[in-house]
Amino acid sequence: MPTPSILQPGAKAPDFALKVTPDQKLALADFRGKPVVLAFYPADWSPVCSDQMSVYSEIIDEFRDFGAQLLGVSCDGVWCHLAFARERKLSFPLLSDFEPKGEVARSYGCYEAGEGLSGRALFVVDAAGTIAWSYLAPIGVNPGADGILSALAALRGESSAPRSQPQQGARP
Repeated sequence: MPTPSILQPGAKAPDFALKVTPDQKLALADFRGKPVVLAFYPADWSPVCSDQMSVYSEIIDEFRDFGAQLLGVSCDGVWCHLAFARERKLSFPLLSDFEPKGEVARSYGCYEAGEGLSGRALFVVDAAGTIAWSYLAPIGVNPGADGILSALAALRGESSAPRSQPQQGARP
């Protein structure tokens, strides 16, 4: 199966509006004027995704220190997201790229058509809506948050080392 080719820094981030609850949508444009971290992930409840989203929730204050909004995106349905977020005590929105399936992931170049799910891709979108940083992790590897935090620091003109430790490693 070919590896997706994700959008690179300098590209305009495709706008979208996805469900966060059965009757509420969030759009990328809602956050214009502040950095946005888009964390595409394959599936709620999978071991690596559960760990990855939990890490982000644990360090949410570090994202907020940069004025950034974190958004998780997968092809799971909104009801699945709500149960997953409640169980894992996640403190950021999970957006459902369910129907048309993977449309937003496709626009960012991270949809795994053969699997019917999103790849594990990270994007930092600047206040003007341009991709400042992107990374595609192997499906079985938790990319952690160091790259995200470094990209957010760079947006502010800082060159400090990331403050969190990634949790990486393949899982069966």
